[in-house]
Amino acid sequence: MPHKWWRLAACALIFGPIGGCSLSDMFTRQKPAAPPIEQDRSTPDLSPIAPLLDMMSSLPQGDPARQAETFQAAKDAAELTPTTSNRLRYALALATPGYSGSDPVAAQRQLSELLARPETLLPIERLLALVELKEVEQRLILQAENKRMRDDASHDDSRDKLAAINRRLTAESDENVRLRKALDEARAKLDAITHIERSINDRGTSGSRTP
Repeated sequence: MPHKWWRLAACALIFGPIGGCSLSDMFTRQKPAAPPIEQDRSTPDLSPIAPLLDMMSSLPQGDPARQAETFQAAKDAAELTPTTSNRLRYALALATPGYSGSDPVAAQRQLSELLARPETLLPIERLLALVELKEVEQRLILQAENKRMRDDASHDDSRDKLAAINRRLTAESDENVRLRKALDEARAKLDAITHIERSINDRGTSGSRTP
């Protein structure tokens, strides 16, 4: 299945045929019952969102210049001519991951504003916007979790580094105490040797002066 049609499949699996019954009716019909009632099960008309799907598929695959051009065109159209279609196109451009213009926070805001007035959207546009909003919200949850894990890891690293520094300082302090003690002992021995030498010299001097 081409990558650009995966959202259609998601819509079909989650919401069933456009213009059909509600989700509860869908599940109810799965029970064995009388012969099914004839209804229109034709494939939904994708022509209103086909350009949007093409844009979302091509954005992450284009070169940076082409990506910037496509994104800027969608942004300018939404700002200069803020029709529902232009605003939806810009919101979907923001929601598309994999390129520098992607902004899930702004996409969440734009899609939420559009879905707050569902009557302004075609049914197929409404489904695409809803699927994208759920995906953006999930991406934001994952990003927040990853940030929390990185922060925790950073704090753990800092604590480990601080503990290592403290251990090294303690070891150096203990070594300084040991060296100071050894130096004091050496100085005491040197003083003792000096005292002995002085005593010997004094006795030698006294003996040479005896008549």
